Amino acid sequence: MKNIYFVGAGGIGMANLVRYYLRHGVATAGYDRSPSALTAQLEQEGARLTFEDDETSIPEAFRNPADTLVVYTPAVPESNRVLSYFRSNGFDVIKRAALLGRITRDTDAICVAGSHGKTTTSSMTANILRESACGCTAFLGGVLRNIDSNLVLNEKSRISVVEADEYDRSFHHLSPHIAIVTSTDPDHLDIYGDEDHYLEAFGIFTSLIREGGTLLIHTGLKMRPDTKPGVRIMTYSGGSEGDWHAEDIKIGGGRIIFTLCGPDGLRIEDMSPGVPVEINIDNAVAAAAASLTAGATPEEVRRGLAGFKGAKRRFEVWLDGTERKNGPVLIDDYAHSPNEIRASIASVRKLYPGKRLSVVFQPHLYTRTRDFACEFADALSAADQVIMPEIYPARELPIEGVSTHTILDNVKSSEKIYCERKDLLNLIKNSNFEILMTLGAADIDRMLPDIRTALEENHNRD
Repeated sequence: MKNIYFVGAGGIGMANLVRYYLRHGVATAGYDRSPSALTAQLEQEGARLTFEDDETSIPEAFRNPADTLVVYTPAVPESNRVLSYFRSNGFDVIKRAALLGRITRDTDAICVAGSHGKTTTSSMTANILRESACGCTAFLGGVLRNIDSNLVLNEKSRISVVEADEYDRSFHHLSPHIAIVTSTDPDHLDIYGDEDHYLEAFGIFTSLIREGGTLLIHTGLKMRPDTKPGVRIMTYSGGSEGDWHAEDIKIGGGRIIFTLCGPDGLRIEDMSPGVPVEINIDNAVAAAAASLTAGATPEEVRRGLAGFKGAKRRFEVWLDGTERKNGPVLIDDYAHSPNEIRASIASVRKLYPGKRLSVVFQPHLYTRTRDFACEFADALSAADQVIMPEIYPARELPIEGVSTHTILDNVKSSEKIYCERKDLLNLIKNSNFEILMTLGAADIDRMLPDIRTALEENHNRD
């Protein structure tokens, strides 16, 4: 195939594949629902993108099924006219995950799966390996701030790092040499139906690990691995348990320092994740264990971990309070499950003790809101103030009786506010915040530049 057309090209998981093929000189075009900063970057890099769901917008060069491969993301609805055109006219149409599986099948793939933690862990692993003698090519589900991209490309390395997405069973297309399972909190029940089938999918994922490979699995997970003979199973945690774990943890002065302990008495002191959030101890242990298993040296691991700047939208600090005396703090986090929200709020409390915490949480998906409303409400109740706009539907149609209030009415914070997204910036401009945190997997991040400006202007007026 000399052409590849991406349906849903602006999704974070699709963009790294667009970049990969652009870098390899393949003619690349695509469709996405709306323009964004990411699609603008892809266009600058050479992708031909359209934002009209109209088959007539497909470039002529991409209308020959003999030389054009079509790749789509399951987030695109079946009614999409562009996708329907390709399906009706004899094109080879495959899921993003299938293409990723093809690319990584001939590499020593490190595949990171989990209901949360996979983007940060895969990004940490990629940052360690890209600066090591091993090198790597990495397809990340977030933008690695060290390189301002979600693609790491190294033609000479046999190692690939892949975020293994469980949505729509996408991770079943992969062939890991090393697999990491960070967490298995139930999610995507619109796909799996119940927790048992969700856990079963992770078991199937572990069965794909090649003979002689390694599974790194967080301690205490409910899932049961189903590995081939000869696959080494090792546990890890950010605490004192597991074959790989952390000891001598020190948190303070804007840093986290710990000793990494591994098999056969291995100890590596002065490990320090560049983003000092408590949950990153877990992620750092997993990333370090995978990198060492892949061939990196202890010093390369220590250096790559310390230099990690984080992935965008993963506890990303937009204002840290030091820009002005007693200035506001603005933090954005992709946390979109109850446990992620709980961990994120707890981290803020430790970093900024005694300060008032306000949270803007935009629910993502009607099904997720319906299935975990009570858990979301309980997690959000740890904030002093909770502000919630309407549900971001993504690929879904509304469900009768399900709305933001399904969560908000059960939040126990002293102050809770429903505010439509179109009015959110005006609310922020007319309020004072010590710490404002934006949470969720929706598109709240597109408002962050304006939110930061509003907070700065408010503080300057005071």
